[in-house]
Amino acid sequence: MPDTSTDRLLKLGVNIDHVATLRQARYALLPDLPNAEPSLLAAAHEAEANGADSITVHLRQDRRHIQDRDVFELREKIHTKLNLEMGNTPEILQIALRVKPDFVCLVPENRQEITTEGGLDVAGAGESLRSTIDQLRTAGVRVSLFIDPDSHQVRAAKATGAEMIELHTGAFANAEVAGGRAELAQLKEAAVLAHELGLQVNAGHGINLVNLVRLMEVPHLAELNVGHHLVSRAIFGGLGAAVREMLAMMACYEKWNEAAATAT
Repeated sequence: MPDTSTDRLLKLGVNIDHVATLRQARYALLPDLPNAEPSLLAAAHEAEANGADSITVHLRQDRRHIQDRDVFELREKIHTKLNLEMGNTPEILQIALRVKPDFVCLVPENRQEITTEGGLDVAGAGESLRSTIDQLRTAGVRVSLFIDPDSHQVRAAKATGAEMIELHTGAFANAEVAGGRAELAQLKEAAVLAHELGLQVNAGHGINLVNLVRLMEVPHLAELNVGHHLVSRAIFGGLGAAVREMLAMMACYEKWNEAAATAT
């Protein structure tokens, strides 16, 4: 498969959790049936074939969508990089150490939530978080922390030894109808600080083709993780087309950065 991502400034990680959500709606109790569909591996390959730089899955404690076997199969058979989202729990950590994904993004988990509702409280986390990060990094896994765009959390993330942060863009995305100016300003400030501290800056949650235009005002972004929007659009036009649309708009990020550099 040709590498179409090498020269892109802003990369795209495609989250396929909700492909698994659809599969589980029918086959949760029949996981080994040969006709269990849709196939996560097929979805990952479709995303890769259309330019995705990585595949993201969240192995939750309640296994509501992604299953253990999915993570191992994807690790073995995808062509790009695997980003495993996970809570800081001993059980999931042991799975991650066996799978050895390219990246792990540590996220908060609440069993009652529909989806991740906020960033990880790194500043208030105990020693277990640092221990988890140390074990993952020793195993050769790069670690990201999913945090709200807050300076205290950014500085705390740096202190843990993590190499990356993923800024939680949910508040910005949900406020977009009302403008989202304050939320966008917070994202910009957090991205600048993280970059100054030597952290790679990723972003995710609630990103779509509408709010992406304004999100590209945030400097120093390296990768966006998008899932629900792409799977939703795939219902009408296919996953490959949805990935291509997103990448086409993300290509403008390079032009924006060039213009910003010229202005300064």
